[in-house]
Amino acid sequence: MVTARAATKGLSTTDLEQIRDTLGAGRKPKVLFTESAGQIAGQIGQVVGLTDPELSDEWVVVRFGRDELPFSPIDLMIAPKAAPNRRSSTVPTPREESPVPAPAATVSKVSTVGSPAPAEPPTAATASQEEAAPPADTTADTTPEPPKKATKAAPVKKAAKPKAPPSLTVTLAYAEGEWTVAANQGSKALAKPYLIKPAEALKMVSMLDVPGVHEAVEEIVSAARAEAEQQAERLRTELAEIEARLAELSEAE
Repeated sequence: MVTARAATKGLSTTDLEQIRDTLGAGRKPKVLFTESAGQIAGQIGQVVGLTDPELSDEWVVVRFGRDELPFSPIDLMIAPKAAPNRRSSTVPTPREESPVPAPAATVSKVSTVGSPAPAEPPTAATASQEEAAPPADTTADTTPEPPKKATKAAPVKKAAKPKAPPSLTVTLAYAEGEWTVAANQGSKALAKPYLIKPAEALKMVSMLDVPGVHEAVEEIVSAARAEAEQQAERLRTELAEIEARLAELSEAE
């Protein structure tokens, strides 16, 4: 029986909920491949699992033959229930063979007075020929030949999508007058927070086209520069006072 190609319909939200409940009960529901599935349209598979639909459009895992491949809900639909097998009702019941007895060989004699003589019993040779002759077969073989099965197309394997690498996060932070940089890939720490110079932080932010960020970093660097200049001026004043006192002590000797 040649499988009809399924029209593109796809699984509805109700169908997906039904499949999820069936999987939760420990059963594997059957689905029919639609036209969008390609060469295997019209074939039957079993759903073995559901993945996260936010990660990929193909998140319904179907077992087809020995393969378990992901498909999109548009590639599948709920398999229709199988129709009852009516093939046995189309095959005629063979008639019982009824043996036809072979005609008995009789030998008649003509009486001399014109009346028929009684038939003589068959001889041993005649009886053995009758037993050896098989009864004629009056029945004809009317059983129809079974229909030839259509050759199924080989399942087409879909190319597996490459797995995306974990996300990479680089953090530039400013706290308590110090700039730090850290890097993480997924849950793995690639670089722990380490100190960098304010000029390097300003250079990193200057490469980003984000309104307000560059101004904020430049304001922090300017404030740190002003504070450093004040400290330097204070140190210079203290140094001048110390040098003057040292000169006075030198003159007193």
